[in-house]
Amino acid sequence: MTGQQPPQPGPQPQPYGQQPYGQQPYGEQPYGQPPYQNTPYQDTPYGQPPTAGSFGPPPPPPPPPPPLPLPSPAPPTPPPPPRPRNGTGRRTTLVAVCSAAAVLVTAVVTAAVVLTDEAGGGRAAGGSSPAPSAADPSKPSIAGWKTVVNPQHGTAFDVPPDWEVAAPTVFSGYEDRADPKKVIIGHTAPAFHKSKWCSVDSNGDGMISDFTLASAGSKGADGATDTDDVARKTATAWVYGAYAQPDKSAVKWDDPVPYTTKSGVRGSYVKARSEGVRRTHKCAGDGQAVAFGFKNSKGDFVAWDFYGRTGVPGAVTDETIMKILSTVRLAGTPSPHPLLP
Repeated sequence: MTGQQPPQPGPQPQPYGQQPYGQQPYGEQPYGQPPYQNTPYQDTPYGQPPTAGSFGPPPPPPPPPPPLPLPSPAPPTPPPPPRPRNGTGRRTTLVAVCSAAAVLVTAVVTAAVVLTDEAGGGRAAGGSSPAPSAADPSKPSIAGWKTVVNPQHGTAFDVPPDWEVAAPTVFSGYEDRADPKKVIIGHTAPAFHKSKWCSVDSNGDGMISDFTLASAGSKGADGATDTDDVARKTATAWVYGAYAQPDKSAVKWDDPVPYTTKSGVRGSYVKARSEGVRRTHKCAGDGQAVAFGFKNSKGDFVAWDFYGRTGVPGAVTDETIMKILSTVRLAGTPSPHPLLP
C-alpha cells in the first residue's frame, strides 16, 4: 500500500452503485485521460501505372530532378535524467489537479475492492432534507477554524486551523493496486491533517511514498438509493482503500445513524474501521472512516467523508471528527466540473 498526498489532476468517476468497499465516482477507473485512438494509416500510391502509348520508340526519359538539399543535423537529444534512488523521488497517492483544459496525474499506488454488505448491521431511516444556513457558508462556523468549500457539489465544512486546505479542483483518492487504472475511492476539495505524516520507500524502488494522518472532503453519489446507502458505501470504501487492502474481512462498520448538522442538513452517517491490518511497512496500520450522506440544494445525493489512522500518536479524536461533521452545510448551487467526479 502506498501513500497519499495533496494537490494535483482529476479522473473519470466509477459508477456509484457498488457494494461497500467498491466505489462510485471517485475512487474514485482511469484518471481523466481519454483512451488513445489509432488513426488508420492512409497509404498513397508510390507511382502511377504506365498509360497506353502509340507504336514506335518511347520518348526520351525526362532529366533527373535536382538533388534535394540535405537537412541540417538535429542537435543530440540529452539523455533522460536517471531514475531517482535512495529516497530522492516521491510517490504520492492518487492526487490530481484539474483544469478545464487538461488533467495531470501523479503516481498512484493504492488499492481497494468491492465487499458485500453481509457483515453490516441494520439500517436506520435516513431521509435527507437540506436546510441551507442563513450565514455565509464560505465563513467558518467555528471561530479560528478554516472553511473548505466544494463548488462542485455545493457543500462546505470547517476544519481545525492546523489542517491543510487544498483547492476545490484537487481530487485525492486511492486506486486498485491490482488495476492502477481503476479509481476506488476519492474526494474533491480535500483538507489534510499532516499530509506527510509518514514517508517510506515501501517497495524498495527508491520512490518515497507519503502517507497522510487524516483527510476530509466531499464527493458525489450518483446512483445511491438513500443517505444510508451513501454513508455505508463511502465509509467502507475509504477504510478498505486506505488501510485494509487486500483483506476484506478486516473492515467493520456500524449501522447508519440519522443525523442533522448545525446548519440543518439532515442525512445519515456511518462509522467504519479496520481491525488487525497486517503491517507491511512502518506507515501501514489500522484506520477509520466516517461518512455522512445527504442531499445538496439540487436534490442530488452527496457525501462528506473523513478517514484517518488510529492507534498512533496525534490521531484525530472522535470528538474532533464529529465536531467537523457538525459544520457540514450547503454552499449554493452546485457547479459541476467537467473533469471531476
